[in-house]
Amino acid sequence: MKTVRRMIHTDVLRSVGFVTLAFLALFFFFDFVDELRSVNQGAAGGYPLKYAVLVVLLESPSRLYDLLPITVLIGTIFVMARMAQSSEFTILRTSGLGPWRALQTLLGLGLMFVLLTFAVGDYLAPAADQAGQLLRSHFLGQAAAGHTGAWLKERHGGDSYAVNVGALLPDGSMRGLRIVEFGPQGRMVSVMQAAQGSFDKDGSWLLKDVSSTDFAAQLDTAGSTQTQRVTRTVEPALRWPSTITEEMVSVALLQPDRMPTVDLFQYIRHLEANGQSSQRYEIQFWKKVFYPLSCLVMVVLALPFAYLHFRAGGMSTYVFIGVMTGISFFLLNNLFSHFGNLQNWRPWLAAAAPGLIYSVLSLGAFGWLVLRR
Repeated sequence: MKTVRRMIHTDVLRSVGFVTLAFLALFFFFDFVDELRSVNQGAAGGYPLKYAVLVVLLESPSRLYDLLPITVLIGTIFVMARMAQSSEFTILRTSGLGPWRALQTLLGLGLMFVLLTFAVGDYLAPAADQAGQLLRSHFLGQAAAGHTGAWLKERHGGDSYAVNVGALLPDGSMRGLRIVEFGPQGRMVSVMQAAQGSFDKDGSWLLKDVSSTDFAAQLDTAGSTQTQRVTRTVEPALRWPSTITEEMVSVALLQPDRMPTVDLFQYIRHLEANGQSSQRYEIQFWKKVFYPLSCLVMVVLALPFAYLHFRAGGMSTYVFIGVMTGISFFLLNNLFSHFGNLQNWRPWLAAAAPGLIYSVLSLGAFGWLVLRR
């Protein structure tokens, strides 16, 4: 059986590798065409064509992470269907390869893809994404941040602070800072804006070109009527104590699905400790946990194709079915994330629902085509 296992694993690995390279080449072309608008553009003159190619290459690990379950399904279906069409799998069945042993063989291969998907999504893709952002910001003069930057929150004693970071520059400094202070009763106390900021060794922030607006309430002589007094001050530099680290800011500026699992978990704890909603990040955390396991579901879903009887030219139809099944899984996975966030579902359920649905389909197909027929 070692020879049979080695033969099946080699064919599936070769087929999955070919399909993966084909999809990556296709997406590389689309991303490269989209990146051409940044060539020799922007305040810093843009970047040369070779750096545009490098930026797209650094985005490829994220594409690989998204595509792996789909390519595993398509590649495995192709191998199983080809073996069924050539009666090769029938010979293996008469030689003692039963359904459960065939399932065990594919599950062992699926575990390899699970580990590969986890490694790419948790280590390779975040590092490559960060390198791509730094390269883009180096030439375009801005960090890759959203339109509104990153919003964070922390508490000092009875006061709370809403902190907005516009961008994180390649040298680790921040730009476009706004810090809004709220009192114990939730009333706005002050608004501070700074053009730039950096992280000191003791954890505090060093702010430059700071303008502050303080809203102070005063009582009259009778002690009954309040009057609002607004005070504006401008300072060239200011030290602001904070527990928000550089890692938290960089995590907040990244897309949740591009964060490492550990950083995502720590950021969720920071949000919960400061009374912020973490639903979106919790869903992405559980997606990071369950998404690699979908490779196991895909290899099980591909096994029944080895027990079908193909006519001449019929294999392409089933390969097309595999392609559409993989695309539907990718779309359903994203759809459930948005539904779970809007409908306030349990995060683990919103993340695991697509995998559970396709697990039922794969086990049902396995039981009907393999065990009963």
